[in-house]
Amino acid sequence: MRVLAALSGGVDSAVAAARAVDAGHDVTGVHMALSRNRDLYRSGSRGCCSIEDANDARRAADILGIPYYVWDLSDEFHDTVVSDFLSEYEAGRTPNPCVRCNEHIKFDTLLERASALGFDAVATGHYARIDLREDGVRELHRAADAAKDQSYVLAVMGPDKLARSMFPLGTVASKTEVRAEAAARGLGVSNKPDSYDICFVADGDTKGFLERELGERPGEIVDQDGAVVGAHSGAYSYTVGQRKGLGLGNPAADGKPRYVTGVDTVRNVVTVGPETLLSVSTLVGDRAVWLAPDVPADEATRCEAQVRAHGAPLPGVVTREGDRLVVQLDEPTRGIAAGQSLVVYAGTRVLGQATIVR
Repeated sequence: MRVLAALSGGVDSAVAAARAVDAGHDVTGVHMALSRNRDLYRSGSRGCCSIEDANDARRAADILGIPYYVWDLSDEFHDTVVSDFLSEYEAGRTPNPCVRCNEHIKFDTLLERASALGFDAVATGHYARIDLREDGVRELHRAADAAKDQSYVLAVMGPDKLARSMFPLGTVASKTEVRAEAAARGLGVSNKPDSYDICFVADGDTKGFLERELGERPGEIVDQDGAVVGAHSGAYSYTVGQRKGLGLGNPAADGKPRYVTGVDTVRNVVTVGPETLLSVSTLVGDRAVWLAPDVPADEATRCEAQVRAHGAPLPGVVTREGDRLVVQLDEPTRGIAAGQSLVVYAGTRVLGQATIVR
């Protein structure tokens, strides 16, 4: 097959491309330039998609002996991922930009361009498994390495994109194995630190980024009875379940910590209260993507729900109502915010995904 290997400049994508070459595919490497700042350079583990990463990707392609190109997707990235991130926070929701990047950039724009150029599939360094059954159904599963599993952020891709994707690292036992393989192949990125946090907030200061982009909007922090207990510089920078950084001047009557229980960006008010007010038993998500054609989406199905990239699975029952997923949890959970990605599993298999609305 003709395979387009997405080379981020890290060790995972380099080894994934190498494995695609070993499998006998006709591989071409491409680096997605996502930053509008052409002078962006970092030496460390924060962020990604910098000039440093582009150079590392080129060196990896040279060692593998494959063609290499750089695609400028900075406008698409800003218009879909960064703009969505800002508008979601401005609406009082808590988005996951990695989910949106995988949806709109890595498995939408990239696959669209790859198909137009005659490629059969795209290979990436994501940690997840694709199992092809005898009846032709493709299943998306958690990676063998649970600590690196990325099926949560990949669930949004849908069955059509899944059919044109390859994840060569899905079966590796650990990141240590990937680094050792990279070193054995002579890939200079074998010891390169992992990127983390939000790539377009390279300093890790999300609140500061939001204030720079959206401006300060001073307002009140109130308790569950409506009494003013503090002040904020913008309701958009708070998220349900948040405990730290509230700067409350008046302690609670019972002396217990208070958490953000509500964010109203229209009134510019943040509400806080005791942890008990965060408990929920039902999760509702819209814009549902269902990845299990053999599992009736409108019938109650036992599942495990996950609401954070590496959060604990929450047992429950899922049903699909139109374009919505509704999960009734076996036990209440806390700290769920609108805008988070809801992914439902059956064991290691991904059943579907939706964006939490309540």
